[in-house]
Amino acid sequence: MTLYIGVDFHAHQQTVCWCDTATGETETVEIKHDLESVRKFYAGFKEPAAVGIEASSRAIWFEKMLSETGHRLFVGNPVLIRKRAASRHKNDRRDAELILELMMRGEFPAIWRRPDESSQVIEVMGLRQSLVRQRIQCYNRLQRLANSIGMPKGRMKTAKVQKVLKASEMNEADAMRREHLFSLLEQLDGQIEKLNEWLKKKAEENSSVQLLQMQMGVGYLTALVTVHTLGDVTRFKKVSKAVVSFAGLDPREMSSAGRTRFGSITKAGSPLLRHCLGQAVMTAIRSDARLKAFYKRLAKKKPKALARTAASRKLLVKLSIMLRDSITAQDFDQRGRTVGNARRIARPEMAAV
Repeated sequence: MTLYIGVDFHAHQQTVCWCDTATGETETVEIKHDLESVRKFYAGFKEPAAVGIEASSRAIWFEKMLSETGHRLFVGNPVLIRKRAASRHKNDRRDAELILELMMRGEFPAIWRRPDESSQVIEVMGLRQSLVRQRIQCYNRLQRLANSIGMPKGRMKTAKVQKVLKASEMNEADAMRREHLFSLLEQLDGQIEKLNEWLKKKAEENSSVQLLQMQMGVGYLTALVTVHTLGDVTRFKKVSKAVVSFAGLDPREMSSAGRTRFGSITKAGSPLLRHCLGQAVMTAIRSDARLKAFYKRLAKKKPKALARTAASRKLLVKLSIMLRDSITAQDFDQRGRTVGNARRIARPEMAAV
């Protein structure tokens, strides 16, 4: 492949810089995002090209168009690309030229790209989470309305409490609020149920998701997010550290002058994954004996929120190893015991302790 193209991609336009290594010819042009014009431009190249862009936004139509015209797309880390810039000046032309230069020198910091199917699942999971938050807001507003009219204490999610609230007398404005909130709640329940059906179907079709559900506390939602967010786990050299860092659950280090300090987690990865792990770990620490012992031991000397985060990190590592080695949760726990027994056999003096 002798043709390289650097693209500074924006929502409604792109600046393209390309070079043919056979002739050394370089040219830069700005293109407005009219689908037919863009297709005609890239179809005009006589041979397949390597096209590089920054990971600034999802350009599904652009990737599909490049595939149809025979070109290959590479997506790079924008932070690392900017660090390679020799000048502090920045504009579209300079950015496109920088990407082209890195492509030609073989130094383009390409990143791992999630498969299209995984992206679809993550998008639906994100939509579901937003709808669930709206439903929680409806429950909270209904609860506040119930408190304002002096209703007895009760959970607004239960049908019994909702029935009492619907039959309660209130002024005209509060009655309109009640009617609107219950109508909105019914709509949200229906929409969330449709998404749940779609996600359950995806979970049943995926063997990796079924494998993770064998871990106590991990349901199909957490398993789906974990599988489709992490992708191919074998690409991580050291799972126990790399996966945790990828998810943003690693503590931020602030060490200097021989003094070691660790702060809160970096939160550099997927918020959706961290949220699902945080929800799952609260069930897991009640069912998984080893995880429960770890959480209780840490909660005695640290805040419970910190202990919960540490337990989430431990759960993520366990799920990642299950995916990497295709083993069940029971096999993972047994593997740990086997390692411990092997150490005792290697050092007989420890067996008598």
